[in-house]
Amino acid sequence: MSNLVIELKKLSSKNIVSPKGFTADGIHCGIKHKKKDLAMLVSEVPASVAGVFTTNAVHAAPIKVSKEVVYNSGKMQAIIVNSGNANACTGKQGIADAYEMQQLAAEKLGIEPYLVGVASTGVIGEIMNMAPVRTGVEKIQLGDTLENGINFAQAILTTDTVMKDTTYSTIIDGKEVIISGTAKGSGMIEPNMATMLGFITTDANIESDELQKALSEITDITFNSITVDGDTSTNDTVLVLANGLAGNEPLSPLHPDWVNFYNALKAVAEDLAKAIARDGEGATKLIEVEVDGAISDEEARKIAKTVVGSPLVKTAVFGCDANWGRIIAAVGYSGATVDPEKITIKIGNAMMVENGEPVPFSEEELIKILKGNEVKISVTLGQGEGHGFAWGCDLTYDYVQINASYRS
Repeated sequence: MSNLVIELKKLSSKNIVSPKGFTADGIHCGIKHKKKDLAMLVSEVPASVAGVFTTNAVHAAPIKVSKEVVYNSGKMQAIIVNSGNANACTGKQGIADAYEMQQLAAEKLGIEPYLVGVASTGVIGEIMNMAPVRTGVEKIQLGDTLENGINFAQAILTTDTVMKDTTYSTIIDGKEVIISGTAKGSGMIEPNMATMLGFITTDANIESDELQKALSEITDITFNSITVDGDTSTNDTVLVLANGLAGNEPLSPLHPDWVNFYNALKAVAEDLAKAIARDGEGATKLIEVEVDGAISDEEARKIAKTVVGSPLVKTAVFGCDANWGRIIAAVGYSGATVDPEKITIKIGNAMMVENGEPVPFSEEELIKILKGNEVKISVTLGQGEGHGFAWGCDLTYDYVQINASYRS
């Protein structure tokens, strides 16, 4: 592997259709009352595909369809997505509807159904109204403009307050390779994975098995390191399509520029994960927890996610209360190996606890830190070399209001 790593470039005014050979669109078809609710993403040629899906034992119907494409075909050329209805817990009719969505997209594009993935998000337990989907598929006007990409990003949203897009470029074999991502997710976010849909496109040339290995590794340290409310959805899906149109030699860990591709894919996934955490339902702040000195990276991430997922920590951050006792309590019940006499905790740059002993701090300084849009909590354990991050958000009055009236 080359020791030369080309610095990643984050590209503004780019989105899911920016890599070569991708088109998309999103429209309002009638599943929702007014907002866009049906979208398609298409590659010019069949693309290598990788996917990660919910760990919830209850799988929505679209998960079954997309898993078949990812694991049986190894290639995907199109994805059809709807919001407003999760098509989950809908029995045999839900399965039939998911397959019909696959068939409708395939017929529109003139491709085989086994090249089409399906994703849905919205209310659980309601049978899909397929009439607007049927007419909507015909109305979609695919294109590769910035507006087409925006339409796609808007059509996959539910309670999200903003679109979540990011794009990076890197150099592989002397050629520019672009990786773009779009996601949705705001509540019911407790990944392994979460109520989130994530779609990543790239023009890199890479086989599906290598892409799957990379995505699975990266998911553990990005999408699986966020939490909003501790609920795991029935519909979580992340799909990566790589169509090879950049013209590089096939990528693998033995390729001299593998690290460039891997870091670009990781950057896209991390940006999307943070954007989901920041946009948690009713949230006002992004919380980042960094844990160092755990006995393993896995335990570090476990502790970080426990802290950022604690309702008491989340409400303390919302209320700008420097209650470090809630943080150390979460560290203690995380199930990881800890020594209370070695724990050090910081909020921002302010030391709260050092080697298990409380440290005097300025309430005024901490209030300023906690009033920021992003709050960082650092935990050092002194147990080993393990290191990890997790991201989440504060817990607000609005979260209760949003979810108390979700179906209405």
